Amino acid sequence: MAERIAIASDHGAYELKATLAAWLREQGHEVIDLGTDGPESVDYPDFGYRLAHTIIDGRATRGVALCGSGIGISIAVNRHPECRCALVSEPLSAKLAREHNDANVIAMGARLTGPDMARACLETFLSTDFAGDRHARRVDKLSNPDLQKVTA
Repeated sequence: MAERIAIASDHGAYELKATLAAWLREQGHEVIDLGTDGPESVDYPDFGYRLAHTIIDGRATRGVALCGSGIGISIAVNRHPECRCALVSEPLSAKLAREHNDANVIAMGARLTGPDMARACLETFLSTDFAGDRHARRVDKLSNPDLQKVTA
């Protein structure tokens, strides 16, 4: 099923972003490319926040966040409780991110994950459903930090 997917990267991952955006379009998805589009140095938080707001505003159902390691941009996206961004490096982590965490954004590092593996992760991410059940309670807490029970 085709979706509207937002994709963003910093300068360290702009080539991977272009590759994945083209692949997503070939698969029939509508792609919202949030930049960056070249090797000039930019700040990954700006693009992570831009991606998060695109998810929050409902302009995209899912997102792809990319930087050199995937770590920094995933932290930026996760500053927003409505976003559940999972840093993945192979298809199993992408599958579990969807099944157990209902991740709506996938993050990868262009310096750590090649284009073929990134496509495999993205394909798994898009084709895996949330398992719900016992995981739903936990996911609800991720999006609503005030529900958290703290025990000593």
